[in-house]
Amino acid sequence: MTTAEKPDAALVAYARGLADELGCRFVDRRRETLAGLARKYPDAAGGILVASPQGLRFAADGAEPLFYHPSMAQIRVKRLLEGAGDALVEATGVRPGDAVVDCTAGLGADALVLSFAAGAGGSVTAIEASRILYVVVREGMKAYRSGMPELDEAMRRVNVIHGQHLEALRGMANRSADIVYFDPMFARPVPGSASLRPLRAYAEDRSLAAEAIAEAKRVARRAVVLKDHRTSGEFERHGFRRVRTSYSAVDYGVIGIQ
Repeated sequence: MTTAEKPDAALVAYARGLADELGCRFVDRRRETLAGLARKYPDAAGGILVASPQGLRFAADGAEPLFYHPSMAQIRVKRLLEGAGDALVEATGVRPGDAVVDCTAGLGADALVLSFAAGAGGSVTAIEASRILYVVVREGMKAYRSGMPELDEAMRRVNVIHGQHLEALRGMANRSADIVYFDPMFARPVPGSASLRPLRAYAEDRSLAAEAIAEAKRVARRAVVLKDHRTSGEFERHGFRRVRTSYSAVDYGVIGIQ
């Protein structure tokens, strides 16, 4: 853990606090380059988390830098504000006031759209297994300013938590959420999804377990929803009914709760 060059006292204190939380070494940046720090400290081989006035950035050798940005979620929310539709909102049936659990948060784009759709009276809990992704997205959603008040308000309402979704679901009460949502890392990258390239280097890549689906069905009041590649066999394997298919590489499936 380090800072950008020429940090003020507040930024240093913030970085030190994150280092303590994560159990990693804090190093004063001084005038060192990140490559220089990596050479100097062998335990930096796994990557360096950099705190700056612009937010957190994680840099690891051989991977694209990871940082928080709402990306396509910003465009999607803008379209919703203009009265257009959104495939995820339509597939999940999310309504104002809903409680939603996003089991595979990633960079938080879908959680952000769901938070906007659920409104101030709703809630979105976004679970992320990767510790680096979790902290980058958690801190980014606390501080990022898009210039769109509605988007920023939705961002602040997302509760990002770290953990495996199966364990998290096990700890939730029966019928405690309206919608439980899964968006596992696609085995086959979707052409044109350049914003997701850094994610593939850091996200935990695991197929959905039948037990996770069973727990989701216990927790959900209305629906369990899966987003996956249209060629995926996960829909049939877990009993999802495809509710949206198109020319897109992405399909949505739903298990309705009675």
